[in-house]
Formats: sequence, structure tokens, C-alpha cells
Amino acid sequence: MRTSPPLRPRRRGIGWAQRLEITALSGPAILMFLAFVIFPVVMAAYYGFYRWKGFGVPTNFVGLDNYVTILQDKPFREALLHNGLIVVLSLVLQGPIAIGFALLLNQRMRGQSVIRVLIFVPYVIAEVIVGTAFSLMLQTSGAVNGVLQSIGLGSLQQDWLSNRAIAIWTLGLILTWKYVGFAVILFLAGMQNIPEELSDAAAMDGASYWQTQRWITLPLLMPTIRIWAFLSIIGALQLFDLVYIIWGQYVSSTAGTSTMATYMVTEGRNAGNYGYGNAVAVVLFIISMTVALAYQRFVLRRDTEGALTGGR
Repeated sequence: MRTSPPLRPRRRGIGWAQRLEITALSGPAILMFLAFVIFPVVMAAYYGFYRWKGFGVPTNFVGLDNYVTILQDKPFREALLHNGLIVVLSLVLQGPIAIGFALLLNQRMRGQSVIRVLIFVPYVIAEVIVGTAFSLMLQTSGAVNGVLQSIGLGSLQQDWLSNRAIAIWTLGLILTWKYVGFAVILFLAGMQNIPEELSDAAAMDGASYWQTQRWITLPLLMPTIRIWAFLSIIGALQLFDLVYIIWGQYVSSTAGTSTMATYMVTEGRNAGNYGYGNAVAVVLFIISMTVALAYQRFVLRRDTEGALTGGR
């Protein structure tokens, strides 16, 4: 006897009351997004077509000349390269250190809460304070070289900020000290969602601690690691404050630590060419958006597809 397939339940449409509720709840957020994100981007693109001094109505239309100049300017290409190096340093340095601390702090130990707070404190300190402190400590006559001299390691004294060969590494270490706490807290939160039954079952099967972390904890932590990597990449591409505070507007380019954001301020606002600065902002926005969309398409896709289980 032939049976007919089961009938699927009909989906009810959204009523006017629900639509009004959705509009009332999401409307203010959409308006804020349009006013403070989309509108400034559109206006920056508009001013980027002019040679504008920052006041009055722009009248000196130059078309794509600003954008062509940006792509042909060697300092901008160097700044773009520095941003790429900062992205790599952030992922290579912060990731393993944060995972190690998270694995350690995920165990029951005395003083666990105090250690967590101490690791997270640098992240909540204002960038101005961090930048000012490190700019003083890392000077040629600063505290770092003074400590090296006092403990008999005077041969390791360096010009940490102006030496082009090591300045980018100095920046990488500063960023690691500043932001590794955020990664640790994020990884710890991800580890709390891993069922303890899996580790207990692995231990009963004879797995060692490191085997459990390698084959259970880290694979289940990968979605959190991918989200952290995405935030770290976008933050590295838009890095400005620490570089501008520590190295200043001109030293950063000679020391090899300039970024696209510092280039934008130096060649735009400080040079009185706001039209060019807006064009740089648009290029930075396009690069960041392209990286974000590509990362979401090729890296985060597995996580989003796994979350969308409805209708399957």
C-alpha cells in the first residue's frame, strides 16, 4: 500500500502587530547605524573626490586623483605592509600565549581569580596611558635600558623606538601585552561551554591531560578562536592610537611602524588636505570590509552554517 508523504505544517505569516513590534525595536538601532556609520562613509567618499581644506563647500573637484595618488604613494604602501605585519604578529604572538594562559587558568588552582584580573588589567587601561608609559620606558635613556644596564646586560640595550629593524617588533610586544588579556578571557569563556563529561570520558579511556586538550578542548574551542582572530585582524588593520602616541605623527614612518590610520591623519588633517584624508579613510574602509567579508566567507562560514539548523 502506497503511503503519502507527511504534510509539512504551514508557516504562519508575520502579523501587523509583530511587524510593528519589530520596527519599534529595530528602528532606532537602524537609524543610529545609518546616521553614524553609513552616512559618514558616504560623506567621506564624497569629499574624497575633492581637494578640500576642511571648511566651506568643496569646489575643487579632482575626481579619482586622490585615490590614484594613494595607491601610487610609497609611504601608503609601506603603511599597508606594516598593517599586514601587525596582523601576523598579533595572531602569532597573542594566540598561543592566550591559549596557554587559558588552559592554565581553566584548572582549579589557588589565586585563580587574582591571576585572571592581573592578566585582564592591561586590556582595560586606556591606550593613552599605555602609550605614554611605554614611550617613556623605551627611550634610549628609559627604564628598560636602565634595568638592562643594572643587571649586567648593557650589551642588549637598544633604541627600541627609532631603530627600524626592531621598532615593529617592539610594537608587536606592546600590543601583545595590551590585548592578550582579552583573548584569555574570551578563550576561558569558550572553555566553560565544553562539557566536562568529554574530558572525564577521555580520562577513563586512558588519555593524558595533553591528549585531552589536543583532541577535545582545542577542536571544540576553534569557533571561539576564529572569532578572536577576526577581531584581532580588524583591530590590527585599524590600529592608530598606540602608534600615534608612542611614535608620533612623523617618527612612525621613519621607524617603520606607520599604519594606514596614522598615514590618513598625517597626510590628511595635519597636512590640511581633508579631501585626501577622506579618500584614505575610504580606502581603509574598503580594505577592512573586503578582509571581513572574505574571512566570513571562507573561515566563519562553517560556524554560521552550523548555527543555522532551522528548516533542515
